[in-house]
Amino acid sequence: MTWHWPISSSSVAGRSAVGLLVLLALVFPAAAGNVGGQVELTNSRDPAVRRHNYSGVVLWLEPVGHPAPAAPSRRAEMIQQNKVFRPHVVAIPLGGIVTFPNFDPIYHNVFSTFSGQPFDLPLYAPKTSKSVTFVKPGIVQVFCNIHSAMNAIIVVVPTPWFALTPATGRFVIDGVPPGEYELHIYHERALPQNLKFLERRITVPDGDFTLPLISISETGFTPAEHVDKHGKPYPKAPAEGTYMGGGR
Repeated sequence: MTWHWPISSSSVAGRSAVGLLVLLALVFPAAAGNVGGQVELTNSRDPAVRRHNYSGVVLWLEPVGHPAPAAPSRRAEMIQQNKVFRPHVVAIPLGGIVTFPNFDPIYHNVFSTFSGQPFDLPLYAPKTSKSVTFVKPGIVQVFCNIHSAMNAIIVVVPTPWFALTPATGRFVIDGVPPGEYELHIYHERALPQNLKFLERRITVPDGDFTLPLISISETGFTPAEHVDKHGKPYPKAPAEGTYMGGGR
């Protein structure tokens, strides 16, 4: 059925009013606000979590019905020091750059075999740095090809609206315009199905908005060993006190 609207002075006035509202919306757009909340981790074997350290959880908002706008260029740093990546978790938007400065007195070889964007930064010397630009969304697992105990996570999100929790678990996603969004969550020690269950569609009003407590269970998580960049197991470390040969 086709509806025909009669044209009258009142309908013309109505159209003028609608046009004025559209113009005002363009001149005075709805104010973006902050989306905040609290994360807690439960059922964990990690002593730090038992001390209420809830760091390393990434949360992001993707608009419903249309793609997110491109995020401003961002840089993050993941240093290598004492054979550890710091910070352990980094979050960046598409197009973000992560630098990997080597603060150790030894060489490192940073790599990832993440299927969306693998990379390999061949051996580089102490006091030097290399960078990677990430152009595909996903979870990037980072390792060193020399030191098997070194590992970290880079979360690449397809939106400018995201946050990474500190130890308190409190987070703020700033500058979110009003509208409908899908809330996504990543935590390294949570099973994918548990994280999927926590996903929600939310409506962000004008101004600030607080989400209910987000409780993430680590039940069922089992650490898995990883292989080197060639897909082979790392060499076994020699037992303490083993003589490795060589002259003095």
